[in-house]
Amino acid sequence: MTKITAAITAVNGYVPPKILTNKDLEKLVDTNDEWITSRTGIKERRILADGLGTSDMAFEAAKGLLEKRGILATEIDLIVFCTVTPDMVFPASACILADKIGATNAFGFDLSAACSGFIFGLETGSRFIQSGVYKKVLVVGGDKMSSIIDYSDRNTCVIFGDGCGCVLLEPNLEGNGVVDAILKVDGGGRHFLHQKAGGSIKPASHETVDAREHFVYQEGQTVYKFAVKGMADVSAEIMERNNLTADDVAWLVPHQANLRIIDATANRMGVDKSKVMINIDHFGNTTNGTIPLLLWEWESQLKKGDNLILAAFGGGFTWGAIYLKWAY
Repeated sequence: MTKITAAITAVNGYVPPKILTNKDLEKLVDTNDEWITSRTGIKERRILADGLGTSDMAFEAAKGLLEKRGILATEIDLIVFCTVTPDMVFPASACILADKIGATNAFGFDLSAACSGFIFGLETGSRFIQSGVYKKVLVVGGDKMSSIIDYSDRNTCVIFGDGCGCVLLEPNLEGNGVVDAILKVDGGGRHFLHQKAGGSIKPASHETVDAREHFVYQEGQTVYKFAVKGMADVSAEIMERNNLTADDVAWLVPHQANLRIIDATANRMGVDKSKVMINIDHFGNTTNGTIPLLLWEWESQLKKGDNLILAAFGGGFTWGAIYLKWAY
C-alpha cells in the first residue's frame, strides 16, 4: 500500500497595511534605528488596527488561499489555528474563522506553542491527513502581537509585528509533503519568556493591569542563548536523521526571531545564506505567522521536490524542525 503523506498544496498570507518603522519607535522609547537593526535585523513591522483581531487577518489569508486553490470553504475538514493571541480566551479562533469563511463541514481547534506553534500545527495537521480520513486541513499561523506588547519596553516592542499565513494540507502519494519532524518542549523556559497575568494563576485584576503584567515579558539574553542552540541543534539533527547534506537542502525556512539566531542556524547546517528565507527586516517577529508568511513570499521560487527545513524556537520553551518536500 502506498504511504500517504501530507503535502502543502496552497499557501497564502496577509499583513496589515499600517507600517511601524524603527524611526517611529524612536519617538516612543529610548532606542534608535542602528541599535534595533544591528541587534535584530528589523527595519519595520506591520500593526493591525484597533478593534480587529487575529481571526480578521486569518480570514483574509484563508479567503485568498481558497481562491488560489479553487476550492470552497465547505470542502475543508479541519482548521488548526496556531496562535498566542486568540480573539478571545474562548471560543477558539478556529471556530470564529470557520464561521467567517463558511467552513461549515470543518471542526477545528487552537494550538498554542508560542513561536513554534506553526510547525507544531503542521505536524499535527499532517497526522490527520495520514490517517486517510481527512482530505483537506487548513493550518493557520498568525498573531496580533501588538495587542500584548508594552510600547514603553524597548526590549520587546522593537521585535514584534502582526501578520498571518496559512497553508492547505492534502494527501500525496508521491512522497512529497511532510517527511519528518522533531519537536521538543522544556517547561523550565517559562520563567524567561511569558505573559505574567491573564491566566488561571493570576486572572486579570486592577492590580495586574496597573502592574502592566498583561504584556510579553522576556529575559532577552537567556532566551537568545537557548534559541541559538535549540534551533541550530534540531535543524542539524533532522538533516542527519534523513541523510541530507547542505547541498540537498533547497531552502531553510527559519522562524524570524532574530537575524543572528537565523545566521547561527544556517551556519550549523552548512547552508549558504542565499538559501535562507528572511523577511524579519520588513515584518519583524510575527510569532506564529513567520514561517507561513515566508512560504507565501517565496512561493514563486519553490519547485516541486525541493527539500525544505522549517525550524523554530519559542516561549515555553518550545522548538523543533520539519523536513518537508515541496509538492508543486
